[in-house]
Amino acid sequence: MDQAEADSWCVVSNAQFRALIATIPDAMVITDDLGTILYFSPAAELLFGQRSADVIGTNVRVLMAEPDGSAHDGYIARYKQTGERRLLGRRRRLIGRRGDGTVFPHDLVLGETFEGDRRLFVGFMRDLTEQEAAQARYDALHAEMIHTARISAMGLLAGALAHELNQPLTAVTSYVQTCAAMLAEGSTDLDGIRQVLEDAGAEALRAGQIVRRLREFISRGELQRTIEPLAKLVSDAAVLGLAGARERGIRLDIMLHEPAQPVLVDRVQIQQVIVNLLRNAIEAMDKGGVITIASAIDGELTRVTVTDEGSGIDPDSVDRLFDAFFSTKRSGMGLGLSICRSIIEAHGGRIWAEPAPRGGTRMAFTLPKALVEDGNGRGTADSFDR
Repeated sequence: MDQAEADSWCVVSNAQFRALIATIPDAMVITDDLGTILYFSPAAELLFGQRSADVIGTNVRVLMAEPDGSAHDGYIARYKQTGERRLLGRRRRLIGRRGDGTVFPHDLVLGETFEGDRRLFVGFMRDLTEQEAAQARYDALHAEMIHTARISAMGLLAGALAHELNQPLTAVTSYVQTCAAMLAEGSTDLDGIRQVLEDAGAEALRAGQIVRRLREFISRGELQRTIEPLAKLVSDAAVLGLAGARERGIRLDIMLHEPAQPVLVDRVQIQQVIVNLLRNAIEAMDKGGVITIASAIDGELTRVTVTDEGSGIDPDSVDRLFDAFFSTKRSGMGLGLSICRSIIEAHGGRIWAEPAPRGGTRMAFTLPKALVEDGNGRGTADSFDR
């Protein structure tokens, strides 16, 4: 028996204890304070695809992918010098390396024990490959559901959006025809002709903005959080959400606490929430009125409210509004508000409904504020990093 095997036998010397350890489903690895592997459980052999006899006596770095492998000795040295427990007792996700060189995700719980004056580290590892693959499939399905909901919303808005686009396009046609008529008559009013062309250009840009925002809204894209000004999120969503509202005598009043307040969000998904709430507000207001979008600071979050002047909420329905397949509309599928809740909760916020002070309904949700920096690169006092 060589010295490495003798050390391993000292650590786990009792045959019954070793038999018990062999039944633990999590991989178990014991090392000394230099990182030398002293014990490698049967579950570890299966997880890493290596025999115990081949790894005992080697540095635990052989089980790690980069950059953790190169940094491991530094972790141990810092802990022995400072006593700072950064990893001990905490569950951490790492990338392991099998004997054939392939890598895989696993979690690690690291403990410390002593054999006399000798410091030992005990690590328990569990393969996360299937768990993370299942989570990835769920995330993909969830993203597809949210995307499908956007497409469905655009289908319902098609008529109103066609009207919104028809207005600037009709204006462009009228301005161009007017300009052509002025030129045909030999008009020398260049300032007037210039003004007509500028007005035509402005209406064309307005139509282009509607099309651009619609394209961005229905595109699948990659889900990612970015720092976005709240005012722009609201204004862009209002272009789509308020389609057809003017003809019903409905106007929008925006009252943001800090119009430039940045939030850390997936822009398209939060716009989807705002569009959904605006459409619900419009449907609740048969006699026209004002929809108010306001914001306020709610601790470490930004609270956004959408308030209508409709008939209000049935008290018996308040607690079920955000349940999947529950709807107060005759033809509703009951998925809109459920998806809104899913989006907001995924951002670390919450969403709820309450009666408005002057009648109607107030829908509210919270979003994480973004960390903003002053000119010296320091975060402002009222911001935080999620």
